[in-house]
Amino acid sequence: MAMMSLMTAHPQAVGETYGQHFRFAIGFAGALSLAAGAAAIHAVLPFLFQHTASAMLRGLCQRIEKR
Repeated sequence: MAMMSLMTAHPQAVGETYGQHFRFAIGFAGALSLAAGAAAIHAVLPFLFQHTASAMLRGLCQRIEKR
């Protein structure tokens, strides 16, 4: 399979261009990083970010399901 085909097959399968898929995926990765940071801080200081990571993950799941 040619490199370009490897890069575009999945985005096309979900009805997006490469650029659209890139923006969605990089935004999703950023949100996951923020949720992970909140969870890590919560692990050390349990009184902080008590519901933040779980709320963010629920929101991300909703975004995926709406696609």
